[in-house]
Amino acid sequence: MKYYSTNNKNYRVTFQEAVVKGLSPDGGLFMPEFIPKLNNSFINSLTNLSLQDIGFEVAENFIGNEIPSNKLRQIIDDAINFEAPLVKLNQNISILELFHGPTLAFKDFGARFMARVMSYFLRNSEEELNILVATSGDTGSAVASGFYGVEGIKVHLLYPSGKVSEIQEKQLTTFDKNITAIEIEGTFDDCQRLVKTAFMDEKINSEMNFI
Repeated sequence: MKYYSTNNKNYRVTFQEAVVKGLSPDGGLFMPEFIPKLNNSFINSLTNLSLQDIGFEVAENFIGNEIPSNKLRQIIDDAINFEAPLVKLNQNISILELFHGPTLAFKDFGARFMARVMSYFLRNSEEELNILVATSGDTGSAVASGFYGVEGIKVHLLYPSGKVSEIQEKQLTTFDKNITAIEIEGTFDDCQRLVKTAFMDEKINSEMNFI
């Protein structure tokens, strides 16, 4: 599976390169070259599978052989170690609750998975990866929690002063070690503009990963 830039479909990278780079050098987002089709037997057996089983099957289709199956299973079991219950509202409607992770945000799923995937790809590298995040609240706290204590990775969170909830600000600012929260006078757009400006700086861009 290759991933292409939304600004240039001819620019293609591996899954590992897409994860580590974060954004394409031309400013585009990375997209899979095709959307894999899950086989019917898997679809028909969903009710008998765990959340981790489903996550493994879907992820393997996008990652291919870049992460061995046994390692990918370990990553998913560790990342998704909380419930996502399907709650029945009535005979025809059920809701999948995605707020049972450590920061109560659905983004816990993606942040925890990404942290462990990045850690796997950096396992034999002596380089340090810096991640720059612009957040309005839930993204930053999920990333902070997911990446907390991950060796070889430092996370810098930019959030707008007075424009996140009290609990989100506590989630952003009470981590230590490899997590740094930076309060910005302005709006989320200002935080995002700073991140994009940093991305356009070639020297900074060579050392950062953007979320």
